[in-house]
Amino acid sequence: METLHYLLMKSHSVMQRHIFTEAQKIGLTSGQPKILDYLHKHEGSDQKTIATYCEIEPATLGSILLRMEHKGLIERRQENGNRRSLFVYLTENGKEVCEKIHDIFSQKDEQAIEGLTAVEIENLKKTLTKICENLDGKE
Repeated sequence: METLHYLLMKSHSVMQRHIFTEAQKIGLTSGQPKILDYLHKHEGSDQKTIATYCEIEPATLGSILLRMEHKGLIERRQENGNRRSLFVYLTENGKEVCEKIHDIFSQKDEQAIEGLTAVEIENLKKTLTKICENLDGKE
């Protein structure tokens, strides 16, 4: 049997490839689907928070957001006179694309868990969460 790190890495790569193939069909580039997903749940977040949650370097996030802004998916604005931080919001177009990407995520999730029981799925989620916690706490 393969090592844990290889299986985790391969699972991530395969899922990303499948999602990216579908995301390209609706005009999204790499990194944009997870940002849309995050903003769907946390609209009005600042860029630093988005970068941390999405595991993206702040400079990389800035360029991704700029492309998203040009496509009319998001808007960035200052709030409460805070000139140091920009807060990111979905546009109406961004919300529509977000619904499409959620459909893609759901389809790929269903494909990934095919043949697993509800208990296996719950255990997998708990295990993956614990692995993330272990690794984040050890950096």
